[in-house]
Amino acid sequence: MVSFSFGQTAVVSGHVLNEQQEPLANVNISVSGTGTTTNDNGFYLLELVADKRMTIVFSHLGHEDVVLKDIILTTNEIFEFNPVMAVKTIQIAEVKVTPTGQRSVTGATTITPEIVRKIPGVNAGVENILKLLPGVSFNNELSTQYNVRGGNFDENLVYVNGIEVYRPFLIRSAQQEGFSFVNSSLVENVSFAAGGFQAKYGDKLSSVLDITYKIPSSFSIAVEGSLLGASSTLETVSKKKNFTTITGVRYRNNALFVNSQQTLTNVVPIFFDAQTYMTHQISDRLKLGFLGNISINNYKNEPISRQTNFGSLLEPRALVVFYEGREQNSYETQFGALKADFLMNEDTKLSFTSSIYHALEEEFTDVIANYELGEIDTNLGSENLGEVTQSRGIGSQFNRARNQLDALIVNLTHRGILKKNGKSLEWGLRYSHEDFRDRLNEAEFLDSAGFFIRPPNAGLVNNEPEEPFEGAIVPFESVRATNFVRTDRFSGFLQFGNQTHWGENAIYYNLGVRAQQWIISGEGFESNHQFLLSPRAQFAIKPNWENDVLFRLAIGSYQQPPFYRELRDINGLVNPEVEAQRSIHFVAGNEYSFSLFDRPFTLISEAYYKKLDNVNTYTVEDVRIRYRADNIAKAFAYGFDFRLNGAFIPGAESWISLGYLQTKENIGDRGYISRPTDQRLKLGVLFQDYMPTIPNMKLYVNLVYNTGVPGGSPNNADPYDFQNRLRDYRRADLGISYIFADRNSRYQNGHWLHGFKELDMGFEIFNIFNNQNSITNTWVRDVDTQQQFAVPNFLTSRLLNVKLRMKF
Repeated sequence: MVSFSFGQTAVVSGHVLNEQQEPLANVNISVSGTGTTTNDNGFYLLELVADKRMTIVFSHLGHEDVVLKDIILTTNEIFEFNPVMAVKTIQIAEVKVTPTGQRSVTGATTITPEIVRKIPGVNAGVENILKLLPGVSFNNELSTQYNVRGGNFDENLVYVNGIEVYRPFLIRSAQQEGFSFVNSSLVENVSFAAGGFQAKYGDKLSSVLDITYKIPSSFSIAVEGSLLGASSTLETVSKKKNFTTITGVRYRNNALFVNSQQTLTNVVPIFFDAQTYMTHQISDRLKLGFLGNISINNYKNEPISRQTNFGSLLEPRALVVFYEGREQNSYETQFGALKADFLMNEDTKLSFTSSIYHALEEEFTDVIANYELGEIDTNLGSENLGEVTQSRGIGSQFNRARNQLDALIVNLTHRGILKKNGKSLEWGLRYSHEDFRDRLNEAEFLDSAGFFIRPPNAGLVNNEPEEPFEGAIVPFESVRATNFVRTDRFSGFLQFGNQTHWGENAIYYNLGVRAQQWIISGEGFESNHQFLLSPRAQFAIKPNWENDVLFRLAIGSYQQPPFYRELRDINGLVNPEVEAQRSIHFVAGNEYSFSLFDRPFTLISEAYYKKLDNVNTYTVEDVRIRYRADNIAKAFAYGFDFRLNGAFIPGAESWISLGYLQTKENIGDRGYISRPTDQRLKLGVLFQDYMPTIPNMKLYVNLVYNTGVPGGSPNNADPYDFQNRLRDYRRADLGISYIFADRNSRYQNGHWLHGFKELDMGFEIFNIFNNQNSITNTWVRDVDTQQQFAVPNFLTSRLLNVKLRMKF
């Protein structure tokens, strides 16, 4: 006999402890006539009915009850709750859990891990979901990088289990990028702050992504495969429940996407990643954790030809390119971190972490592009429709690169937290050593109709044909440098948080300060140093109103000392005089939770203003940032973010986000112009649905619309002379899957699905409407007029992907 359960559920899980921070076994946990008990390790997992107000009671002989009252979770949401059972009753009244997770007074957005794993995307995972939030954008689906509120993707902090992680340094194209560090199959909690974050987080200007990997409670194996690659996740638990491991292996081949672009090519973009997180509970007070990662990205590309039609209906044009040569790039990283957590007493927790990151990156490129710019045949009855009929420019371009980078980063960190009577004191100390050995050697030669084009402002007189020109052939653009740079950083923070009441209103505030002393040294230049101090504060109030409303304010100083790439100027040379960029954040936010159609919804609104100075200006081409290393600009960014989140369809979480942004910079007091990340309007939609008659048939859609950013200019263009914008970015991805088995669909012995904990199969359609998006332009010249034309480099087109996921 087969039994089915189609109810929409959520999960509450965690560990129950006594006052000595020891796990309590056999704690009775009840809700609405059902329940469960904790195991020998104090762990429990309880399923609830989604989108319904519930009250959970924890009871144990010799202890007073703990009551978690009026909790509301959405379908598939996982909420962690770790109660401490004491000698007196702990009444946790009116704990509201909104569709985005636990109500946050710090301004951080929490995202359900199930959404991270299921929502479709070319690079499905955490970053794919972040780009659906207001204020977060980047117009390239092949990239996992993102900009936040006018910043660039070097300004975002990423932590995994409290350990800062890094991304490759030399990658210049999104199709070379491969995986994000974060493996979504290992994720338990996702927290994201787009500004105004606490002092405990590091010294970056824009955002914090804080990831927690899960600790397994049972043995399981999960396997996932698609036309893009495969992955596997293994979870293990020892018999005594004191040693756990979770390991993920991923393989990906981006050829499906690369071949959908307009360049015909022989490409082998292979990416491999292995990651593990281990925990060992040595005693009731001491726990060890190890995070390890190995990543190998190999990108081999032999372009063959390309034809791009562009222009207008009245003046249609085409760029035809034939290639010779190839690119061969590799990016290999190894990362390891060991963490010890020590419970000094019931109020104090200490942690000590050591980590090491090593990267070996190589870019070897020799590509010759012979191009023809011409007019095309637009006669619908012609046999040559769409082909070039008259040439307006013929030329060639030769790109050569021999870039190698060896990076070693070592971190030693101590953090502590003291909690008592609703108050918390947190502190931390950190030492970082960075050692970069970098060799840059790249050049670009341009030839038009047999004449090499010299770099602008070369200072040479050419009177041909009256006088012969005997100047040497030089590249139009070139970079040649060898850098050996070491940086030592000493940083720390101290912050105090308190939850109290003002009359009948709930109050929360957090006051903190960060400090950092960083010292740069290396070969060929004198050492330099700088001391930074950054105070920060957050305040929240929940008025005692009939409506469920929360107000937040945040202000703080955020200073970003230069990382290696920010020290390197446009010519590849290191400028040791570069100082930290500075920003002051002002953030005002509001959360309004309400019921509509008997389902929970939350409207989150934020207004922000960022004042920046000592700005290190840069240019962006695809995912490559090139800094000017000058600190001669000041800037600002302001905007508004809105997100409506809830169960638009019963039992399925969705949201609509809208953001407006304006960011400008003033370089050398020449006046304010738009920054490269001036993305004015952002619309993101995440929508989940299911068939009422077939509830196991699920549908997932994400929609993104971004207005165009400044860019796509010739490399040597003055930004004050060139402020054109790239085209708007429009994209929709669709996923449909059938769930054969999960925790809501249970099967008895003898059924072929009995051995599966989870089994689902489906397909994804990327770029449903086949929009032609572009992130950069190729610039070519008309021989007759010497006019330059911007030829868009289009991103991926519509594609179909098939997926299968199993968990045992």
